[in-house]
Amino acid sequence: MRNLFATLIATTFLAGAAQATTIYPLDRATVLTGSPFDFKVEFNSVVKPEDVKVTVNGEDYKAVFGSEPEFVAEEKGKEDKVLGSALVLRGLTIANAGAYKIEVSAGSETKSVTWDVYGTSETPKAKNIIFLIGDGLSVAHRTAARIMSKGMTEGKANGRLNMDEMDRMAFVGTSATDAVATDSANTMSAYMTGHKTAVNALGVYADRTPDSLDDPKVETFAEALRRQTKKSIGIVSPAEVEDATPAAVVSHTRKRGDKAEIVGMLLDVKPDVLLGGGSAYFLGKDTPGSKRKDDKDYIKLFQDAGYTLATDKAELEKAAGTNTGKILGLFHTGNMDSTLDREFLKKGTVEKFPNQPGLVDMTKAALGELSKNPEGFFLMVEAANIDKMSHPLDWDRAVVDTIEFDQAIGVAREFAAKNPDTLIVVTGDHTHGVSIIGTVDDEKEGTEMREKVGTYASAGFPNYTDENGDGYPDKIDVTRRLFLSANNGPDHYETFRPKLDGPFVPAVQNENKEYVANEAYKDVPGAVFVQGNIPKEGDSGVHAVDDIVLQSTGPGSEGFKGYMEQSDVYRVLADTFALGVKQTQ
Repeated sequence: MRNLFATLIATTFLAGAAQATTIYPLDRATVLTGSPFDFKVEFNSVVKPEDVKVTVNGEDYKAVFGSEPEFVAEEKGKEDKVLGSALVLRGLTIANAGAYKIEVSAGSETKSVTWDVYGTSETPKAKNIIFLIGDGLSVAHRTAARIMSKGMTEGKANGRLNMDEMDRMAFVGTSATDAVATDSANTMSAYMTGHKTAVNALGVYADRTPDSLDDPKVETFAEALRRQTKKSIGIVSPAEVEDATPAAVVSHTRKRGDKAEIVGMLLDVKPDVLLGGGSAYFLGKDTPGSKRKDDKDYIKLFQDAGYTLATDKAELEKAAGTNTGKILGLFHTGNMDSTLDREFLKKGTVEKFPNQPGLVDMTKAALGELSKNPEGFFLMVEAANIDKMSHPLDWDRAVVDTIEFDQAIGVAREFAAKNPDTLIVVTGDHTHGVSIIGTVDDEKEGTEMREKVGTYASAGFPNYTDENGDGYPDKIDVTRRLFLSANNGPDHYETFRPKLDGPFVPAVQNENKEYVANEAYKDVPGAVFVQGNIPKEGDSGVHAVDDIVLQSTGPGSEGFKGYMEQSDVYRVLADTFALGVKQTQ
């Protein structure tokens, strides 16, 4: 027994020592041949450079990598606390595909990781890729959008969504490198780099230093396109264009909130079409409404780079006909309004920004411009407000935005029908904890709204109509409507009704900095107090860890199947465009 106990202690000690060192890229990383990335080793103690040994498949790493690294004797954290020594090699590339085992030792510290370095097809499978992402898109959003848009009779949908018509499907895992739960930054970054990373990180591995801009970089999809092809790049989102999902196409930062810096990264890559909100980060600090801390005028810098500027729907239509090749569309200082507010209720900030284009408008304009390039293009279209309305548990707005997203998918399908050398990918970046429970029927007897909730056979079917055939329900406050419910959130009042006066604000902060139920909804007839189940510093619902659904059609779509990690999706995209092969002279 004593020997067994001693063996357990020794094993535990060695396991702890083995984990003391961190190597980036992490174990099981997938790396595209020829794609630049930063290599970093973080030691948990201060070590001497002569004691450091690094091998790649048994050979000295300097010979294999062909570069001399930087040795940091004392890497420092907050308040200049010494964290240990580090080894850094920037812009490393590996030319040959295969398994690479990296072993590191220094004194008592040891660590090993294995990378899967892969190549691609020799020739592209598709000329164009349209990557449509519903931020926060969950199965309930899709189901509700289908019922609300198409209707249902005797248990069968009266029509199908555009996303229902995709040929191939996969389930995709969304977890981050530091947590099972995740956000839009690292999830979209995994799609756009082929590397999983930590919550809030974009295009980097999240290291231990406090500087958000010095973390080990990995190449983004847009950068790979610029390096290997002459294809055009488009980014469309009703969110701020510096927000996590659109930023992930080009950006490198540990902190998604580095929005001023992200604008500079967008200018560095120069996507040919950039449409969305977020103009506040383009304006110099002395301009009213600016959120920058410097005097850089990025609108002028983009215009100097040949971009035509559009600030509303009319200007976008005009810009799309100028044939300059580059369009910068900034239609809001922040995030653009939801479809329900923008098109129907005229709430939110519509009075201040009255002529915002919708996702369909922006998708059409982007495709019209990008398709002029005979080499092809990559277009990312994000339906951001599915997520932004799901956080405050505003399900009607989220579902109407899902319908708009589906109509943008329809635009992509129409384009692909005329251009069959186009791959369409439709997915989400993460899910929300939401399900359809049944219906709420105002005509049921009783004064308590809770008693008007129909479950099982008493649910019946909702009575939305679409008399004008625009794909949207004529009204959302029908007498028998879908009842969507979250499995998480802060304290709030459930009203069982659409929020027609403006987006739902479920919780507000009290004097103790805790979020409590917003009493603005307390006196709504029949409202019910719902006890929250997330920490009290949370003001809204949170993302779920559930797998997301990916659907696709077109050349290259055969690569999407079964269960995939989000980083695997990049590999299919890279193979579809043959990014392992130089396509320019």
